This record gives sequence, structure tokens and C-alpha cells, in this order.
Amino acid sequence: MNELRHNIITRDWVIIATDRAHRPDEFNQQRPAPADLPPYREDCPFCAGNEARTGVETAILSDDRGWRVRAVLNKFPALSPDGEVVRQRGNIYRSLTAVGIHEVIIEHPRHNVTLALLSLADIADVLRMYRERYRYLRKDPRISTIVIFKNHGRGAGTSLEHPHSQIAATPIVPNQLRLRTQEAIRYFDDWGECIFCRTLAEELKAGDRIVYESKYFVAFIPYAALSPFHLWIFPRRHVSSFEDILDDEIEDLAETLRTVLAKLYVGLNNPDYNYTIRSIPTDEHRTNYFHWYLAVIPRVSLTAGFELGSGMYINTTLPEASAEFLRSIPVGESTADSGGDR
Repeated sequence: MNELRHNIITRDWVIIATDRAHRPDEFNQQRPAPADLPPYREDCPFCAGNEARTGVETAILSDDRGWRVRAVLNKFPALSPDGEVVRQRGNIYRSLTAVGIHEVIIEHPRHNVTLALLSLADIADVLRMYRERYRYLRKDPRISTIVIFKNHGRGAGTSLEHPHSQIAATPIVPNQLRLRTQEAIRYFDDWGECIFCRTLAEELKAGDRIVYESKYFVAFIPYAALSPFHLWIFPRRHVSSFEDILDDEIEDLAETLRTVLAKLYVGLNNPDYNYTIRSIPTDEHRTNYFHWYLAVIPRVSLTAGFELGSGMYINTTLPEASAEFLRSIPVGESTADSGGDR
């Protein structure tokens, strides 16, 4: 029989459709491997040598071989860095000037690489750039929320092959984050503990949805995962804002993220995916009730009429089966490190 499961953090009810469940290996996608792409493309603005074709550079990590990671202003931003936040209201209509920062993080000089196959040092550099830009953008008094995200593949919304991610700093707190924060506060008021810490403890106790554990992080598929292979990576240490991640934790998160992405790469044949770092609104920073985390969402299923009409999700694979499948995927050092040399 199908089952309705409740996601205690998002407050979503999810239909786990066991009557039409797919085996995890049925979600394989056919995508070109990065090795099939050239290491350099003359028409790619993100490739090494084409730096003049990107937006204004805001930060760079480099060594004696050249740059490793660059942050640049998005040439087609959703938000404008100039101006002040102005609210307007007329009857029931409200608007706000779209002031904010929209940056692109160019993850590697080479065109034909992907995070799933990069070295730990390369991925750690990307995470360090995330932290550096987060800390800088948070100082802007116009900013209320900073969203770090990556779109991998056309099905996930990307239009450029070159490995990159983005940071969007907005003048408002999005409703989804506001609701999750309010629920976290409510849970803390009722039970005197962080709902994220409790969830992590329960998932570790159950064990059957754990995908990977490291010293500082745990990757697992939630009990009521909204879609197939939807993963969360939680820090073991309670901390509300991503900007407070420590140097040792960055190295460890690089290992955890690479392992998870490599398992998806091998097990599901390099699927399209999104990931995002969910962090507390900037004006709150350190709290007892919120716990930042990284969510990975493979785009292996479609959102259809039922989801759009009801706001509920249908997951056609058991979270426990998805976790077991990913745990079984071997990811050796040679696989994970290939493509990381420059």
C-alpha cells in the first residue's frame, strides 16, 4: 500500500508511491561525460584565457599555475547591485526594488570537469569561495538572505557547460525560508531542542537512510524525501549560518560532497541535479533553533499536475531503497580524483 509520510522540517506531506515504485537503477540518465568535452572552448566566457569576457571579478583564488576559482558578477543578473531598497504599496499591491547581488562562482579553469570527479583540494577551494563571498555579502545592510546554489545540466536549469555555481543575495527573506525558520522556532519552544539536530540523531539511530558519514557531516535521504534521491548533508555541529563553517569542516565537507556527487554520477549516470545551501537569514546569524545544511536534488523525475495542483509531492522510490542503492555504489580515489589536475 502507498504511504503518506510527513517531513517534519519542511512540513510537507509526501506520497511514497510504493504501488508504482521504481527500482533505484531505473533512474539512470544518458548524459555526455565531461571527458567528451574539450578542456577549452574559445566561445566559453568561463574558460581560462577568456577572463575579459566575464562580468566584473569580485574575488579570486589562485596559485603559481593561475586562478583556481573566480567569483564574478552575473552579466545577466536577477538583482541589481545599485540603489536602495524601496517599498511601494498601492491597495493590495506591493512591490520592492530588486536590489541585491547576483554572482557566478567559476569552479575550475577547465571546461571538461565536474565536481563529482574533481580532487578534494579543488572542491575545498570552491567551498572556501562560497564562505568568503557569504561573509562579504552579509555585511551589506540591504541584504536579508544569501542563497548559494548550483544547477548541473539543462534539466536543472543551466545554460553553460563550464562548471559553475551561483550566489544570490536578496533584500527579503523568501517565504519558504521564513516558514521553515518559524517551524524551527516553534519546535524549539515546544521541545527545547533544535529540530535539525533531533532529525540528525534520529536518522543516525535508524541508519537505513544514511548514505555517507564523515567526521563532521552526515549525508542521508530524509524519511519523507520530496523526490527520488533527494539528499541532505547536515553538519554534526550545531551552527546556524554557513559563514561559520570552520577550515577543518570545509575539508571534510569537500570529501562528503564529492562522495555523494560521485555516487550519483556513477549510480545514475551523471544526472542533472541542483544543490543549495540553506542558511539562516543574515539578520539572525547564531540561534539555538536553526541548523544550516546542504540539499542535493537530482532531477530524475518530473513535477506534474498533481504536485502543482496540491502542493504535495509524489516520490516513486522508497527513501530507504534509494539510500541502500547509493551506499552500494563504490567510489574509489582514482574515480573521484580523475580530472582534477590542471
